[in-house]
Amino acid sequence: DINMYATTYIKAKDVADAVSHLNESDEGKLLAGGQTPIPTLKQRLASSDRLIDLTDAGLSGISDEGSSMRIGAMTRHVEVETSDLVKKAIPALATLASGIGDRQVRNCGTIGGSVANNDPSACYPSALLALGATVHTDKRDIAAGDYFTGMFETALDEDEVITAVNFPKPEAASYVKFPNPASRYAMVGVFVAKTSSGVAVAVTGAGQDGVFRHDGLEAALNGSFSADSVDGVAVDDSVLMSDMHASADYRAHLITQMTKRAVATC
Repeated sequence: DINMYATTYIKAKDVADAVSHLNESDEGKLLAGGQTPIPTLKQRLASSDRLIDLTDAGLSGISDEGSSMRIGAMTRHVEVETSDLVKKAIPALATLASGIGDRQVRNCGTIGGSVANNDPSACYPSALLALGATVHTDKRDIAAGDYFTGMFETALDEDEVITAVNFPKPEAASYVKFPNPASRYAMVGVFVAKTSSGVAVAVTGAGQDGVFRHDGLEAALNGSFSADSVDGVAVDDSVLMSDMHASADYRAHLITQMTKRAVATC
C-alpha cells in the first residue's frame, strides 16, 4: 500500500523553473529518476511539501567533447549502457551502467540522481573519482575530488542543480564490483583508471564515509600496472563498513580482489 505524506507534484520547464519552485518551498525535493526518493517517501521515511520533476528540464544527452565525455544529469543508466559514444570512448562507464540494479532501475534511474544522492554503495561515484570527472551545476563546476564529502553528503548547496557530468577519457579503465545478490548495489566496487597523470583506484560500497581512493593500491599500480602488483598491499578495515552483508575484514579482502580483476580487464 502507498501511504505517502501529502505533497505537490510539479514538472519543471527548465532548470531555472526548478530552482524557483525549490526556493519557494520549505521542504522541496528534486525528482530525477525517483529510484531512491519515491520508495523513501512511500515508506514515510521522508516527507516533502513539493516534488519537482526534472524530466522536461532539458538535462539529458551524451556528447563527445574531444578529450572528454559529457553526460547530462537526466541521462538514464540504460542510455549510458547502450551508447556507442560511451562504448568507444570509455567502455568501463558502459559496463558500470549495465550492472546497476535491474532493467527497471536502469530504465528509470539517472546519473545525476545517483551522483546527487551519493549512496555509499552506488557505482557512479567511483567512476567520477577515478576518472577525475567534473560535476557541472547551474551555479559552478565541481571537481569530483571536492564533490563527495561523506556518506550521502556532497558539496551541493540546497538549491543547486546538477546539469551534467564531464568524464575525461582515460588511456585504460575498468570497473568491477561484487554485487549484493538482491539489490545489485555494490558490496564492493572498484574503478581503476589509467591516465597520463597516473593510475587512480576508487572504491565504493565499502567505506564508512562513502567512496574513496586508495593510495596504497595506486602506488603499487603506478609502480607496475599488473594484477599481481597489488598482492600484499594493506587495506585498513577499520575505515570500512561492517553489516549483515559483509564484515569490514571481508570487504578489505574484496577490495584487493576486485582491484586485481579490474586491472586484468583494463
